[in-house]
Amino acid sequence: MIHKSHSKNDLIDLINTIDIPVVFSHQNNKKDIQEKLDVYLKTDIDKTLDPNVYKINSKRELILYLKNPNPKKSLNVKEKNTVMQICKKLITYCKNGYVLKKSLYKHEKEIEDDMDFIKQFGDIPSVRRVCKLMNQNIMDKKHYKPLISPQVQKELEAKMIHKKTYITCLEIKKGPIVLTFN
Repeated sequence: MIHKSHSKNDLIDLINTIDIPVVFSHQNNKKDIQEKLDVYLKTDIDKTLDPNVYKINSKRELILYLKNPNPKKSLNVKEKNTVMQICKKLITYCKNGYVLKKSLYKHEKEIEDDMDFIKQFGDIPSVRRVCKLMNQNIMDKKHYKPLISPQVQKELEAKMIHKKTYITCLEIKKGPIVLTFN
């Protein structure tokens, strides 16, 4: 019933995020967790779920989500290597001042085609970096926005909150101060 592209960690994250009343241990393997989820899904199918980052509102939607391939796992190793090679070419283009002669590209159209291809894989950090670098080009009026899954967007927002929180403190010490000059 559950598609094989969903990993054990993905299932655990799904259970924790949606607050599914399934008791599991991290020592359980993927098959055990799938069996426990199956038992839960077979009971009371019309129950509504709390709002979540997966945008799953009911058990029916949860069943459809689990039957379909995992949207986060859309690339295999060969495809990811292709995306990474394109990212490297584009980063080289950006670091060389957005000049075609200093890059591996011959035409602006090739750059646009590569950007349109890779921006759909916004869950990969290199793709987000390339989009950010390409958007800094003042000569290009086109804006590239990577497509990021809700789960990764949630992780990025959490990282930003951690980066912004810092402790400032002022420490005042009283006492004699000794200055020596040589």
